[in-house]
Formats: sequence, structure tokens, C-alpha cells
Amino acid sequence: MNRYLFLLLACAVSACSHAQPDLLSQLRALDRGCSSDTQCRTVPVGAKPCGGPETYLPYSTAREQPAKVAQIAERYSKEREAKFKSMGVAGDCMIVTDPGAVCRAGSCETAGGAKAQ
Repeated sequence: MNRYLFLLLACAVSACSHAQPDLLSQLRALDRGCSSDTQCRTVPVGAKPCGGPETYLPYSTAREQPAKVAQIAERYSKEREAKFKSMGVAGDCMIVTDPGAVCRAGSCETAGGAKAQ
């Protein structure tokens, strides 16, 4: 009995209930494994105060579900928009264009060669 109580206590202390990583961490951790360019896509991420995404991140459709990726990205973008609005933040109004994605050495990367942020 004491052993079970100890395990329960140890579990509580070590945060046994795994907290879900924040949305940006989830997006940065997207699986990028690929075998062809057709498996690579980008997702718009974040929001700029003037509108539009902050950046685009590559991911692999061979390993990730596009609808799930889009849902996470949209939630993150809405959080950013709300933060900017509440803080009255201004920013540059430069348009960030989708660079597209390609498969290089078994990993999806943005077509411009920029590494994912």
C-alpha cells in the first residue's frame, strides 16, 4: 500500500499529467520527414499587427494531417492577433509570401532554403 502511495505522490510531484506544449512549440515540432516534394507543404504561422502571417513553416503530409496542422496554426494565429489587439502593438506591414516547400535530404524545408524557425 505504501508503495502505491509513494508512486502516486511521485507522479504528482513530477507533473505526471503531461501538460500540452504551447501551440508554437507544437508547430515547430511538426514532422518534416519526406521522400518527395509532393509530401511537403507550408502552413502560415502567427499574425502581424497589419494582417497576414508572421512566417510559414514546412511540414510533411506523409507524417502530419493537414487539417490538424491548419487547426493548430489557426489557433496560434488567433492568440497572436488577440495579444496584439490587447496590447495595441504596431509592427511592420511587410507582406510575408509563402515560399513553398521542397523535400531535401529526407526533410521538408521551405523552398527558399530557409530553415524552419
